[in-house]
Amino acid sequence: MKLIKATEKDIPLIQELARRSWEKAYAEILSDEQMEYMLGTMYSTEEIFNHMNTPTYHYYLIEDEVANSIEGFIGYENAYEVNTTKLHRIYLVPESKGKGFGKEALVFLAQKTQESGDNRIILNVNKFNAARQFYESQGYKIYDEGVFDIGNNFVMDDYLMEFIIHR
Repeated sequence: MKLIKATEKDIPLIQELARRSWEKAYAEILSDEQMEYMLGTMYSTEEIFNHMNTPTYHYYLIEDEVANSIEGFIGYENAYEVNTTKLHRIYLVPESKGKGFGKEALVFLAQKTQESGDNRIILNVNKFNAARQFYESQGYKIYDEGVFDIGNNFVMDDYLMEFIIHR
């Protein structure tokens, strides 16, 4: 596996990967209407472009070097809070799950977090998303929960998780 810094030319690929991942991950959790709304706002070209032009926000593509294919992506923001990096998004296409890419991406994220001077990673995960168990298996712990209004009469009902990097 290799992580490749994404650029503006990769925005359509990120959008496609998000859609492929979401259609599987959220099919039983979100309505089609909420999924389309969230993909349309959170993954709009303008939104991703703005992220990529924020110095503390980073996107990386996850490449399977053996198959020579892009299997997903990770998006995170250093200095989101004091000494804290926020993992905003990590998604793999359904057929790449279970191959270790997620684990390796989280190791990469921990390294990049330390390099930035942060020592804590936080993320939100839908309360009904099986990814919660994956994060817990990697040492992440639930520290809170919240229901967040995202507009258009939709909410995100999430656990807030954290990983502390001990130096």
